[in-house]
Amino acid sequence: ESFMAKPVVVGISGGVDSAVAAALLKKQGHDVVAVFMKNWEEEGDDGVCTVQEDYDMVRGVCQKLNIPYYTANFTREYRDRVFSDFLRELEAGRTPNPDVLCNREIKFKAFLDMAMQLDAQNLATGHYAQLGFDKQGRRTLLRGADPNKDQSYFLYMLSQPALSKALFPVGHMYKSDVRAIAAELGLPNATRKDSTGICFIGERNFSRFLSEHLTSKSGNIVNTDGKVLGRHDGLIFYTIGQRKGLNVGGKPEPLFVIATDVDRNTIYVGMGDRHPGLYRRGLRIRPEEMHWVRPDLAPQNGDTSMREYLVRIRYRQPLQKAVLHIDDNGWGMIDFAEPQRGITAGQFAAWYAPDGELVGSGVIDA
Repeated sequence: ESFMAKPVVVGISGGVDSAVAAALLKKQGHDVVAVFMKNWEEEGDDGVCTVQEDYDMVRGVCQKLNIPYYTANFTREYRDRVFSDFLRELEAGRTPNPDVLCNREIKFKAFLDMAMQLDAQNLATGHYAQLGFDKQGRRTLLRGADPNKDQSYFLYMLSQPALSKALFPVGHMYKSDVRAIAAELGLPNATRKDSTGICFIGERNFSRFLSEHLTSKSGNIVNTDGKVLGRHDGLIFYTIGQRKGLNVGGKPEPLFVIATDVDRNTIYVGMGDRHPGLYRRGLRIRPEEMHWVRPDLAPQNGDTSMREYLVRIRYRQPLQKAVLHIDDNGWGMIDFAEPQRGITAGQFAAWYAPDGELVGSGVIDA
């Protein structure tokens, strides 16, 4: 009917967060439609990806909440826009984060477009992040209330149009409260374990999965004195700060990856967790990979002033004091007050204002 409010589409995954998000929206009086996204086609039947198990859980949750549910298949978009980028970055010697790309390309692009075609009012997810407004009425992206679960870092690529349609119903809550609500409502996933890791790899062996998709070339493992200590299986299997899988011993302390060189196909290692090579004072971001959630706060041409922010370079890392400087060519330079362990090319830096607003972000170039 024309007088009916537009529905809110909830991206539902089988996890407890999106289930409670749907329950809260329904309780608030919204017309809720749940959509389960299928982003990955199972290869073989080794049962590592939990798509079927997730879908069964979604069905149970939606029946319990008495809301309609549908499946949307984004496997092609995921392969083209997320997975291929993930492989390309690995081959370039970087360590990408597919979750961030999935949020930008799938959840808040392909899925958002679909929701808008269904004439939805908003698209809701179970992310632990919050939304606000500035004085001019622009959307702001804020940290989730639960410091252990804040997922604003994974949403940093969202644009103003996407934020204007987004809803994060559990963002103001703690995980324990979300579980308590799920138990109270008798949802089948109230105690279900949180999923971790990359969805398309699931529980399977990461190295084996990569070797099915990329060719790797072995090369030297070298210490800081230039001495060859052994051989590696391929740069794609290693990342900065990694200790496992080097198989070159290390006495009296274990060895850690402190750098990789794609041109020489070499891994450099240093001894001990406090090795100075593991720590860097700063990082840089290419001009085309700088993203401002608040475009109005981006430096204008020629403005190369320093700005103080709180920065994190990985999920759940405590915020670090730093200065952001944009040079004449638009490159971003972040200079930390304290040296940071394991700054990794291909990962993301996100900078926040003191009040917890995520202002901007970018892919770490070096």
